[in-house]
Amino acid sequence: MNEKAGKRRLPESITVAVLTLSDKGSRGEREDRSGPLITEMLKRIGAVVQYYEILPDEKEMIKKKLIDYSRKTDVIFTTGGTGLSPRDVTPDATREVIEREIPGIAEVMRSEGMKKTSRAMLSRAVAGVRGQTLIVNLPGSPKAVEENLSVILDVIAHAIEKIKGDTSECARR
Repeated sequence: MNEKAGKRRLPESITVAVLTLSDKGSRGEREDRSGPLITEMLKRIGAVVQYYEILPDEKEMIKKKLIDYSRKTDVIFTTGGTGLSPRDVTPDATREVIEREIPGIAEVMRSEGMKKTSRAMLSRAVAGVRGQTLIVNLPGSPKAVEENLSVILDVIAHAIEKIKGDTSECARR
C-alpha cells in the first residue's frame, strides 16, 4: 500500500457503512449531499460502501443502527448531528455504544478545521471502536465533510488493521 498522505488504499475486503443523520433528510425535505460525498471520497481510496442510510436525529435509533452496523462492518462514518443544537445527538449516541474512544481522530479534524473557521471548535464529533468496528462522526455539511475526511483518510486502513488485531510495529523507520 502507498503510505503517502491521502494515498493509502483500503483493502477491498473492508466493509463500510455511511449513516446520514438529519431530521429533514430522513423526511425527504433536504437532499443528502454529505453521505454521497463520503461514499465518493472512499471510492477514491478503493473502499466500497455496502450500507447507506438516512435516519432522523433520534438518539435511540442512532444507537441501534450503530450497534447493528458494527456487527457487519469494519468502519462506520456518520454525517450530521455533531453540533450544539438540541437535536444534535450523534456524538452522544456514539459515546454510548463505543467501547474505546480514539480522541486523536476528532482532535485532528477540529484542529485542521480551525485553520478554515473558528466554528470548528464547536464540533462535538467523536471517534471510537465498538468490537472490531471503527466509528467516526463527521459534520453534516458537504464542505466540512470533505475537509474533515480528507484529513483522516490516510490513517483509516491502519486503524482498521490495528482494531482487527494486527501486531506489526507501528513505528516509522
